Amino acid sequence: MPIAEDQMTIPSELPEILKQFTRDAINTQPSDLLEWSYMYFSALKNGTKLPTEDCQKRSSISKWATLSPEILKELHKKLGGRLKITSNELIELWNDLGLPPDLYSSIMLVGCLSKQIEWLKFLALACSALGVTIARTLKIACEVLSEEDSGPPSIQFSTFQFLYSFLAEVDGEVLETQVHQMLSYLEQQVVGPDGLIKVSDFIDNPNVRLE
Repeated sequence: MPIAEDQMTIPSELPEILKQFTRDAINTQPSDLLEWSYMYFSALKNGTKLPTEDCQKRSSISKWATLSPEILKELHKKLGGRLKITSNELIELWNDLGLPPDLYSSIMLVGCLSKQIEWLKFLALACSALGVTIARTLKIACEVLSEEDSGPPSIQFSTFQFLYSFLAEVDGEVLETQVHQMLSYLEQQVVGPDGLIKVSDFIDNPNVRLE
């Protein structure tokens, strides 16, 4: 007999286990994600060492290009302002730039992305592979998305709002009230009439705490 939704109980430790698994998957970038996941949870169950180093991947990593803000900016330009892209198109562009296919798979897994990909979500997670913290991830995303040729990088606040909300949701440790409080403060006290937000507005501002 199926269990009704109101009868389901989510184990309190599950979110933390899944969050740590996600971080380890991104850091390890296993060559076979499904096999690695089986080994990971088996080790977790048996109390043995987690497979957080993929020797095969490390021995062959030199043949792949290293992800960087510059490469992400080039990838963003190739999309020509599109908000959505199919997974087939994106993996083709990804491969054309010589980027590791397993990093692509990890981003897709973490973001629960499918055939129709929201580009800003994929970009945010790609930046998080470089930035680690939410604040630094947003700094990199701002630099990638900025259309300024000179002066400090800046993006529309609405874009920043989307990126921050999404990253906080994926992270799972930032309270919704904090996200709302920080966005309200930035919108009311920092963002000017042009609707733009600069990196310094949230990186160097002592009143802003994004994590």
